[in-house]
Amino acid sequence: MPHSEFPDRITTMSTTSSVISALERQNLRSDLPDFRVGDTIAVHYQIVEGDKLRVQVFRGTVIKRHRAGARSTFTVRKISFNVGVERIFLQHSPRIEKIEVFSRGVVRRARLFYLRGLSGKKARIKDVKDR
Repeated sequence: MPHSEFPDRITTMSTTSSVISALERQNLRSDLPDFRVGDTIAVHYQIVEGDKLRVQVFRGTVIKRHRAGARSTFTVRKISFNVGVERIFLQHSPRIEKIEVFSRGVVRRARLFYLRGLSGKKARIKDVKDR
């Protein structure tokens, strides 16, 4: 008897995941440019301060991408006053106004965490234009 319950569970789970994926597809943005790890980008992000809404630009190097549909994120790193600052953005967030790609980096890794330990000229990434 308990074996007859398993097919019902499987169909219920598959319909639940299809409903979730359909909801996520509605929230995907298609207006953002293609960028990869190693690229230098500027993220124009809306910030709420009290009752005011302003746009802050965060310009840096993409060190990580996490691709997961509507839950996709990317991490941008910059050096501000000789201190490394990293920020994680939701890729399909309505708070992202736009993303500008300034340079395409040539890297051979998917995660550039080694940049955290480097500074100065050692922390530079080769550009596509340099090749």
